[in-house]
Amino acid sequence: MAVWDDVVGQDRVTAQLAAAARDADAYVTAEHERAGAEAGPGPGEQPQPEPQSEPESEPRPSADRGSASQMTHAWLFTGPPGSGRSTAARAFAAALQCVSPDRALGGAPGCGFCDGCHTSLVGTHADVEIVRTDLLSIGVKETRDLVRRSSLSPAGGRWQVIVLEDADRLTEGAGNVLLKAVEEPAPRTVWLLCAPSVEDVLPTIRSRCRHLSLRTPPVGAVADVLVRRDGIEPEAADRAARATQGHIGRARRLATDERARARRAAVLKLPLRVDDIGGCLKAAQELIDAAGEDAKQVAEDVDTKETEELRAALGAAAGTGGRLPRGTAGAMKELQDKQKRRSTRTQRDSLDLALVDLTGFYRDVLALQMGASVPLANDEVRDSIHRIATASPPERTLRRIEAVIACREALDRNVAPLLAVEAMTAALRAG
Repeated sequence: MAVWDDVVGQDRVTAQLAAAARDADAYVTAEHERAGAEAGPGPGEQPQPEPQSEPESEPRPSADRGSASQMTHAWLFTGPPGSGRSTAARAFAAALQCVSPDRALGGAPGCGFCDGCHTSLVGTHADVEIVRTDLLSIGVKETRDLVRRSSLSPAGGRWQVIVLEDADRLTEGAGNVLLKAVEEPAPRTVWLLCAPSVEDVLPTIRSRCRHLSLRTPPVGAVADVLVRRDGIEPEAADRAARATQGHIGRARRLATDERARARRAAVLKLPLRVDDIGGCLKAAQELIDAAGEDAKQVAEDVDTKETEELRAALGAAAGTGGRLPRGTAGAMKELQDKQKRRSTRTQRDSLDLALVDLTGFYRDVLALQMGASVPLANDEVRDSIHRIATASPPERTLRRIEAVIACREALDRNVAPLLAVEAMTAALRAG
């Protein structure tokens, strides 16, 4: 299958990227032919006559949006969560590295089967760097390492591609470090930045990128890819796609993870549990505890392994009780700080996911109150939705949705999670 098959519901974007990949392939092919001509004839070959005039050099793909080439050195992929920003960026990276022999016969780059496509998609290609973070931000040190990497020539002779999946998490200092590399890139380096919106990226960076805006995929398209790619039963796939309103990653997790379904079911019961202050406080504490459990699970899976690997690298004795060599405590402290930041982000992400589900519940309530002819995202709790819808006017539902949004914004501002969620549950009760 072609690399674009996993980019769900983004026909306009894939058409632009496919055209850019064709231009990029033509540019690299011309460069290789020119290099071969300049190297001269091989042993036993007759030299070619010199041309009467020096041909103009092939123009490097330009960032000018009016350029005849569809290819440029920096791209910015934006779109709502679940739209497939990083999937589109990875597919484009694979198409840029495609070495399928069909290209010589007019085939488009991005076959999905050749070594260049396969290794790019699975993350093992020497010239494709996939950068994601499980921390709250990307700092100056990490960005400088990326900039150094971007200055290298591609090992395979095609493109050096840097895919930055969380460009919105760059600190201001990191953004300024990245700016110089995006402004004056190496000849064969391509930057692919992903962020929820253009406002999440420094204006000086986004002005030097070609912008591609992705949309939320249709529910039917998400269900189809779950069936086709993940082997999920059609009914379960449709239910998961509808419940997540087109968020591809969440739909896959909901369809395959029993614990995720249990967590979501618990969140959807919350609107019926905030009849009094005691219920509000208890519901808030349970949301925080569930998010903490998710962070703890990640820590159990990852932190212990990381700690033991670092201890072994530093020369500590085997086992957790082994003493660290003198002068290595700083490295262990740095790892512990990183793990703590990762735990904080995991907890926030889990909590934010619960708030998104809660917003979907009240969206369904409002749809019933307004008589909208749209399918319910949470049809499995239709009775609860109907009960809330008949017990209050639409104005109260809108205030409740605003309370959930305000809680998410408070968490982004580093408000203590328990305080933010308690304030939200109290607002849900008041309506």
